[in-house]
Amino acid sequence: MILSGADIVVRTIIEQGCKTVFGYPGGQIINVYDSLYKYQDELRHVLTAHEQGAVHAADGYARASGKPGVVIATSGPGATNLVTGIATAYLDSIPLVAITGNVPSSQIGTDSFQEIDITGITLPITKHNYFVGAVENLADTIRAAFRLAMSGRPGPVLIDVPKDIQMAQCDYQPQPPVEPDPQSPAKEIRIQEAAECINAAQRPFIYFGGGLVTSGAQEELLELADKIDAPIGCSLMGISGVATDHPRFLGMQGMHGHYASSTAMHRSDCIIALGARFNDRVTGNRAKFATNAKIIHLDVDGSELGKTVSAAHGLRGDVKLTLQKLIPLLRPVRRTEWMNAVSAFREEETYHQDNRPSMTPRNVIMTLNKYLGENTPVATDVGQHQMWAAQSLFFRRSRRFLSSGGLGTMGFGMGAAMGAQAVTGERSVLITGDGSFGMNLNEMAAAVANHIPMVILLMNNSVLGMVRQWQTLFFDKHYSNTVLTDRKTDFVRLAEAFGAQGERAASLEELDAALGRAFAADGPYLIDCAIDRDEFVLPMLPPGGSMDDMIVKVGD
Repeated sequence: MILSGADIVVRTIIEQGCKTVFGYPGGQIINVYDSLYKYQDELRHVLTAHEQGAVHAADGYARASGKPGVVIATSGPGATNLVTGIATAYLDSIPLVAITGNVPSSQIGTDSFQEIDITGITLPITKHNYFVGAVENLADTIRAAFRLAMSGRPGPVLIDVPKDIQMAQCDYQPQPPVEPDPQSPAKEIRIQEAAECINAAQRPFIYFGGGLVTSGAQEELLELADKIDAPIGCSLMGISGVATDHPRFLGMQGMHGHYASSTAMHRSDCIIALGARFNDRVTGNRAKFATNAKIIHLDVDGSELGKTVSAAHGLRGDVKLTLQKLIPLLRPVRRTEWMNAVSAFREEETYHQDNRPSMTPRNVIMTLNKYLGENTPVATDVGQHQMWAAQSLFFRRSRRFLSSGGLGTMGFGMGAAMGAQAVTGERSVLITGDGSFGMNLNEMAAAVANHIPMVILLMNNSVLGMVRQWQTLFFDKHYSNTVLTDRKTDFVRLAEAFGAQGERAASLEELDAALGRAFAADGPYLIDCAIDRDEFVLPMLPPGGSMDDMIVKVGD
């Protein structure tokens, strides 16, 4: 059939099985938006308030589904407004397809109105990007972008489509949805070497990240842990990959991780890392990291092996397929002494745990847990509230924790929660702070307009909490530009001005009642939850510190 380039864009997105896209129209993408109007019964478009909100929504869609999210924007500022969101997806290995319009091909390079070299700008933060020079190549380019976004280590791909290509016509033949490139396990010799190392270990620790979730290797992970009698910890990106209450799971490890998880990793003699990066928030001072442990590092991306820490055994391959070959080579064993030590780490963590009965951050999150269903997606912004959520949220299902890990993007959560709701059909939750929420609170307009059921738990301490915590501990309480008390924003009235509902909660009893109303509401519902500005995220590794320097209470 003969179609315009704009129709080909939309038909090919539908062909790939995508049900919802996010974006914002403009002059150089208007033809695609005309096509979206024609195909609105087959492809839902969510209009956001800003392109950054749209790309975060597409990111949230991808995190919750495992399938590529799609964002559409116009040229110039429309395209550049995607950059932060594309970088967010890139650093967290999230499959994303960004489609931008551009000025007609004849005007490329002339500095015409709203012309920008978006392929050049995004080259360092995409797996690949395409400039479409002929309409005949358009459908196959989009198919290639979807395949590439999903294959190997997932990530974002950008397609720039000049306006004349959108207007041109050519033959379009529908095809089945593309599949990611086939995965393969690590080499047999590397698997054998890793098995010998694990069999010789006395204190193994399994550490997983987002790569394990992407691979769908949760069953293999638990089988491995049971066979070698090992505890399990995870990175921020791994949260929800294993049920929070699994008896072997110690929680998140690292700078603000659980004491038991970080200590068990530090005391182990064999770290089995599955789809994780060993970034600085995990290792602390790398010269002092896991000095008594041999590291077995398994990742689909070979460039990660040995990049930040020296691994005794680096295995490049798919996590699930490699574990399926590794597990039969391991001897079943019970490690009573090691597991007793892990139990002691848990008890020590409980001793240091904040058990005050008041409106503490931990109690706020624990109160929220009572309302979370098995399928409820929870997004966070970035800061103290993010770490409190990572430490205390309870999950039963994978892909239900959405948080910006690598880039640490304040303002990520609102769009992500919208995207997760679109793909799951479930009420979503956003945990945010007054600093982060101010970054993209304009998306309240989009959430209301699209009737998105969403609970916004605003942990309001009137400061930029994480930076202020550092200023308190390491900068002699020089609170430079981190106190927000001069801002007089009434977030409840603001929510109401957008057409949402809102209320304040000053006690746990008020919070509990407010959450009950919020989870029964039809659309967005904001709860402004008062938090003391002097609350800290603990444990914490100090700058340049190691696990031996962990701060577990104020005054350490």
